[in-house]
Amino acid sequence: MLEKRAVTSAAIEEMLARRWSTRAFDATRPVTREQQLALLEAARWAPSCHNDEPWRYLIWKKDTDPTGWQQAYECLSQANRKWVANVPLLMLSCAGSIFGHNGKPNRFAQHDVGMASMSLCLQAMALGLATHQMAGFDAEQARAAFVIPAEYTPMAMIAVGYQADASVLPADVQVKEMSLRKRKPLNECFYSTVWGKPYTG
Repeated sequence: MLEKRAVTSAAIEEMLARRWSTRAFDATRPVTREQQLALLEAARWAPSCHNDEPWRYLIWKKDTDPTGWQQAYECLSQANRKWVANVPLLMLSCAGSIFGHNGKPNRFAQHDVGMASMSLCLQAMALGLATHQMAGFDAEQARAAFVIPAEYTPMAMIAVGYQADASVLPADVQVKEMSLRKRKPLNECFYSTVWGKPYTG
């Protein structure tokens, strides 16, 4: 399978360096119940402000819930539908906007849901699975289709499954799949002492 190990300026944990978002999934290999539970447990034990656990996840398995899976698939952008057709497990992360312990606005919820989703993605890697988080979906369509309460914000669709060879993808998607991974240099995003002063170590 295609590897896209990050080129880093300092050594980092191997799993972090190897994590990337494939679009090539094996349609013949489902995610087991045991694997799915491990993913959810990894997300459940992520940190959150006041331990409020503002995350909620909707889950659709193609082999056991084809109708729900299809409804979720139809919420995706046309670009994502090109490759998600092979994905056996779809999830939708949602962030609550109200603290459970005091009823006040929770401005940290989306940050916390991101941490839960990253935990889920790293657990998937540990299980030999691949993931791809997507912003390309119709949040309001998802809200209506799956009765998501107003106080929760649909954040990202997440594809989960086994990686396949890039040849399973349409030609235009293969180009994206084979492209190099890139990140901005450290000094563009990390600052020393004051905003805009590049981090120098």
